[in-house]
Amino acid sequence: MTDRQLVVLASLILLTGVAAGAFGAHGLKRILTPDLLNIWQTAVLYQLVHGLGLLALAALSARFGSPLLSLAAAVMFAGVVIFSGSLYILAISGTKWLGAITPIGGAAFIVAWAMVALAAYRAN
Repeated sequence: MTDRQLVVLASLILLTGVAAGAFGAHGLKRILTPDLLNIWQTAVLYQLVHGLGLLALAALSARFGSPLLSLAAAVMFAGVVIFSGSLYILAISGTKWLGAITPIGGAAFIVAWAMVALAAYRAN
């Protein structure tokens, strides 16, 4: 993935994160229980944080030029889809078994950040 593609992807993740946050605050507030709304807000938070992380990876990729950063970006994106996606679906549907896959997304975040640290450590 090129730096440009990564910026586009990160921007779309941030755009949808802001939209999801607004939807939760205004559209779901009257529908969801406080516990389910809290789950929704957690999904939004992690989506926004890791959207910014992807923007940072685009900048770091230009500086370090490590292929490991591209892989970290892909893993981080997968983390957003799995972690936040499963929480969004859980909050709306109440389907509890989705909570079982959420940690896979969390693990993807951890692995992605470890890859970023490794890429920076290895940089010349």
